[in-house]
Amino acid sequence: MARWRDGWGELVVGEEGVRVPLEIATSYRARRKGLLGRGSVEGAMLLSPANSVHTFRMRMPIDVAYLDRDLRVMAVRTMQPGRLGLPRVRARHVLEAGAGTMEGWGVRVGVGVKVDTAG
Repeated sequence: MARWRDGWGELVVGEEGVRVPLEIATSYRARRKGLLGRGSVEGAMLLSPANSVHTFRMRMPIDVAYLDRDLRVMAVRTMQPGRLGLPRVRARHVLEAGAGTMEGWGVRVGVGVKVDTAG
């Protein structure tokens, strides 16, 4: 399983290789904060390890993709502010982005993603 540090990289989606700016949150503090208090997000945020999210105190709806240990998309949901997502048993990572953006990147069930941190 990949080990990342808090910071920045790029999300590479599927065979097409769509590249999206990615903020990486691996520490407890960074995962806990996530997108809270933000009015928008540039690209996506990866929470790792994680198998659930909530949108309490969020200002915007978000797309949430649950990833398994191989970084394959298990489920994609759009969550409104003030919601609690149920944990996904096999999920190891969670991607968050502004509502409606993941579909345009090709993030859907069964698609594999990669994390590129080689700035």
